[in-house]
Amino acid sequence: MSDTKSPNINSLSKVRNIGIMAHIDAGKTTTTERILFYTGKNYKIGEVHDGNTTMDWMQQEQERGITITSAATTCFWKDHKINIIDTPGHVDFTIEVERALRVLDGAVAVYCAVGAVQPQSETVWRQARKYNVPTIAFVNKMDRVGADFNNVVSDLRNKLSANAVPIQMPIGAEAEFSGVIDLIKMKSFTFSGAKGEEILESAIPEELADDAELARAEMIDSLSELSDEIADLYLEEKEIPEELIIAVLREHTIKNDLVPVLCGTAFKNKGVQCLLDAVLAILPAPNELPDKQGLNPKNDEEILLASNPKGPIVALVFKIMTDPYVGRITYVRIYSGSIKKGDKVENFRNKKNEKISRLLQMHANSQEDIKSAQAGDIVAIVGARFCTTGDTLSTNDFPCVLEEMTFPDTVISMVIEPKSSSEKDKLEIALKALSDEDPTFNISFNEETAQTLISGMGELHLEIIADRLIREFKVNANTGSPQVSYREAILKTAEFTETFVRETPNGNLFAEVSLKVEPLERGKGFVLDNRLSPGIIPESFENSIIEGINESSRTGVEHGYPLTDTKVSIVGAAHHSTDSSDIAFKAAASIALRNAALKAQLVKLEPMMKLEIDTPEENTGDVIGDISSRRGSVLNMESVGNFSKISAHVPLAKLFRYTTDLRSLTKGRASASIELSHFSEVSEK
Repeated sequence: MSDTKSPNINSLSKVRNIGIMAHIDAGKTTTTERILFYTGKNYKIGEVHDGNTTMDWMQQEQERGITITSAATTCFWKDHKINIIDTPGHVDFTIEVERALRVLDGAVAVYCAVGAVQPQSETVWRQARKYNVPTIAFVNKMDRVGADFNNVVSDLRNKLSANAVPIQMPIGAEAEFSGVIDLIKMKSFTFSGAKGEEILESAIPEELADDAELARAEMIDSLSELSDEIADLYLEEKEIPEELIIAVLREHTIKNDLVPVLCGTAFKNKGVQCLLDAVLAILPAPNELPDKQGLNPKNDEEILLASNPKGPIVALVFKIMTDPYVGRITYVRIYSGSIKKGDKVENFRNKKNEKISRLLQMHANSQEDIKSAQAGDIVAIVGARFCTTGDTLSTNDFPCVLEEMTFPDTVISMVIEPKSSSEKDKLEIALKALSDEDPTFNISFNEETAQTLISGMGELHLEIIADRLIREFKVNANTGSPQVSYREAILKTAEFTETFVRETPNGNLFAEVSLKVEPLERGKGFVLDNRLSPGIIPESFENSIIEGINESSRTGVEHGYPLTDTKVSIVGAAHHSTDSSDIAFKAAASIALRNAALKAQLVKLEPMMKLEIDTPEENTGDVIGDISSRRGSVLNMESVGNFSKISAHVPLAKLFRYTTDLRSLTKGRASASIELSHFSEVSEK
């Protein structure tokens, strides 16, 4: 085990910011618990099945045995500081993975040695590639029946198109798994002691020597394609230094040219220390990545930010959390400069100043007050009242805005109301706090029914929200059944001019607005194009037109569903010198949009979900028949051992309580993953 004391680390080269990501049940949290134990952060190991893990601290996580919210912590290994974020594996909480990867320098992707690349494995892989996050693969659960290291490597290459390069090979598998062979050092490592804390380095067992030489040759062959120096030594049959192999692995992992693959079993305490060594040796320090791109909001000039503790202050807000004792906690990644308690920073998105009243180092749901933090650190701030996820904090001396984060559309909603009028204010405050925390949780109010609607990414997402309202915020509320969040779109191009004239007790109102609507490809969203020539109408009236269009597009022009896959162009406007007003132009824009959309033939869109099912082969026919009965279509099917992997598209409206129905259909042996694929015109069948 590492020295349990926290060394005073000031050098950026000694810092690693990593995330642990995977499909649900691949062993992320178990792996993180071992890391915290071996680094001395924890003195005992928490287990998911016992509901006592450090990183899954929420009651809902401990009861369900899943990770719901990303949790941050800091530990130390061999004089290096490692900031870790453990992320969820369930698709309903994929935003937690998204925002974690946005601020991380590297990731450990955990794969089940039996399940290999599973549906959410593919999702988090795409997210890591989106942000160019260098990644190490850890094949976990090598002790499980059916464990197959080579099959996982093959899946990484075929399903993810990853240049997977094993740098270890397992010693045995299933019940016979006892350790790993390091293909760089060409040594075997086994683990003993009550918690696997004793590491025995020895020669490679004679019966595995030939296999190890072959595996090393394959590793060197892969690296020779990326390094002329290794290629030359390889062709000349000369010894390739260990330092050169690590240097090439590091360089090309950082460039995302390859993915080193390791293995072990976190639950049986084998291989995690070697994984930690690989994190230090291969994944980048903050100052080894390209300069971060930003923008000066005052003149729109591009800024390049080096990871320099002595530079100007620039930090990105990536998570908001409400603590019952501390209050609002704002998680930030510092990209440049240093911040300390009492500093003032500015949020140029909303033009608000924020004071850092406390600075915290987080360890899951516990905090440690610190005096300062610098570039490369991931910390939490108390006192920032106006931030939202994706905001940039900088100063007037160096105004800077980093690229904002994008969030997926919600697909499911339900009515919520307080059980008594006395609970109304408490409910509103609690919902506001939860929406501040979670950008994929939305609140809206239906004027016609006078009901509050909450929307999220899936049934489990809203179930957890409702549970948190009761437990954390002590709010008694009634909820309705989950409902599908539909969309509206148009099929044709159309134009409409609204001449808005009203007589009121306070005078006449006049505004004229001409709009053109055009259909866009599915998935393009809503686009607003202002084609008005400067000076045709006052700027405040232009802003009112834009506001009216945006509001109407969000609330729906006919059935109350948001308008999507539509381009709206403002092509004309006229005003009166005395009778025109902001209210008149906002109303005219709203009416013009409604009438233009109706002329363009409105259609209703529904969310289509990608359904991934693992089922025993004997149940395959029943499962496929059930998919057909739900208006679904099978996209692909393959056999893996005695199981079938089925991919399908199914309307969300037909998937409520699906996992329960699937368990009944297969006697509890099948599992399913559901995520949004696209919106499609509602079928009448």
